[in-house]
Amino acid sequence: MAKNAPNFVAMACTTASVSYRELLTPDELVEALLTGRVPQNRHAHFHVLLDETPIALLQGLIEQVGKQATHANVAENFQRIAAELGTCRDLRLLSPPAR
Repeated sequence: MAKNAPNFVAMACTTASVSYRELLTPDELVEALLTGRVPQNRHAHFHVLLDETPIALLQGLIEQVGKQATHANVAENFQRIAAELGTCRDLRLLSPPAR
């Protein structure tokens, strides 16, 4: 990560954890986005990410984690998590444009 680049993983973890005693760790968040599987004890944290986190933060998060896999893979896993847990927002705009 560039010296002055925002750390979207850290910001997302903070946002997702603000109302909970236990924190969503960066490792848990990244692993979930790389695999499409959310730890059972972190579903509530991901509901916050899905429903309350600003779209720009989610886009930056997918972009940042996408450097470890591909942007498309991470966006697809995020969509899978959203479908599994349910969300009140349309997150399709987080997917990369079709080519």
